[in-house]
This record gives sequence, C-alpha cells and structure tokens, in this order.
Amino acid sequence: MIEELIEMAKKFQEAARHGETSGLTPDELLFYDALADNESAVRELGDEILKKIAQELTESLRKNITVDWSKRESIRAKLRILVKRILRKYKYPPDQAEGAIDIVLRQAQELGEAWA
Repeated sequence: MIEELIEMAKKFQEAARHGETSGLTPDELLFYDALADNESAVRELGDEILKKIAQELTESLRKNITVDWSKRESIRAKLRILVKRILRKYKYPPDQAEGAIDIVLRQAQELGEAWA
C-alpha cells in the first residue's frame, strides 16, 4: 500500500514538472495531453507541433464557446468542425483523429463553464 502511494506521488511530481517545462498554460496542457495520447501523432508530428495544435485549439475554442454551447447542436457541430480543421491543418494522424476530437470537445465542455 505504501509503495503504491509513493508511486502515485512520483507520477504527480512528474506531471507537475511536465506542465512547468512545457511552456503551456494548464488549459493548453489538457489539450496537449489528449493529443499526445496517440503514439503515432507523437512520432509523426513531434512535441513542438503538438504544442502548437494545443495552443491553437485553446485559443479558437475559447473564442467560439458560448454559454449554452453544450446544449445547442448547431454550435457543437461548428466546434467539432473547427477542431477537425485544426487537426487536419497540422496533419494530425487520421487513425485517431475522431477519438482526439471527442476528447478535446469533452475537455472544452469542462473548461467552457469557466471560459463563458
């Protein structure tokens, strides 16, 4: 039990260092982690491109999220297209793009309450 707690503490420290050294805001880091979960994306695009995507996603979503966006299908569809275009622009690997879009939109929904 104690060893599990020690391992968890190490993971938390590593995650905190990751955020500090990445140069990303906490919001951008959430999107970065979602995108970097795809190994082929990390291999093909590399860290710097994934950071750029996370930054652009954060900026674009923040500008386009409205108070009731999660309840209005038309706005959700618009945001889905926005995310898809950004991923396509940077040539995000299509094998996991749909999953990444879903994760990004779920995180945007959580962040959107604070943004709107």
